[in-house]
Amino acid sequence: MEEIEVMSWLTLDALKKNKAAQIVETVGNLQTDHSMSVFCTIEDDFLELCYGDEVNALRRYEDRDEFDAAIEERKEDVGEAHFEDDNDHDNDEDEEEDEESEDEGADGEGDEEEAREDEDERSDAY
Repeated sequence: MEEIEVMSWLTLDALKKNKAAQIVETVGNLQTDHSMSVFCTIEDDFLELCYGDEVNALRRYEDRDEFDAAIEERKEDVGEAHFEDDNDHDNDEDEEEDEESEDEGADGEGDEEEAREDEDERSDAY
């Protein structure tokens, strides 16, 4: 990785707003975290635009693996990585429901029983 310190956010903004720049990920928030990293690619360059209260920098990574590792590292720094890895909090419940539906479907009676139960519930509602 190469790093260049820049004095102004305008320099970073010029790179970010360039039509050739493709934003891959934004990590952090200047208002709450006091720093923000914008990960982007411009042709074959993998760049991190580092906005901060005290220091601004442009980082260039050698390859996609190093770039992806830097994204994960920044997420860990600001506490975002934990939440993204744990999107489905009720995995166990989903697996149990899938197993139950497979068991019912195996003998062919599950669908008929379910239809009768639905019919009973509807008639009870009136």
